[in-house]
Amino acid sequence: MTSAILGFGLATTILWLIRRDRLHGRHAFWWLCTAFFVVLLGVFPKIIDYFALKLGINYPPTLLFVLGMSMILIKVLSIDLHQSQLERKMRRLAQRLALLEAEHHQNRKQPIDELSDDK
Repeated sequence: MTSAILGFGLATTILWLIRRDRLHGRHAFWWLCTAFFVVLLGVFPKIIDYFALKLGINYPPTLLFVLGMSMILIKVLSIDLHQSQLERKMRRLAQRLALLEAEHHQNRKQPIDELSDDK
């Protein structure tokens, strides 16, 4: 019952963060899935026992820890992929900005150079 209440609380918090525009929908998906599984396992705790026995795990709570760690690893990998993409975009934008600044600087200098050559 405690897990179900925690899951509902987590889901409510996630929806509130999305509504307040503090959590992007792409990231919220993972958290909503987590809240769903917490609620599901809180309401039907025998599910974990069933799957643990089918998988040959003697102590069913071990399966919860394995699943939890797997979700954390997947989330961390997702964050790293997103961070790498952002860094790549930022590097390209910095390069474009440097090219534009060089072009702007060259265009500002060119008319002055042309005026001094005419004299």
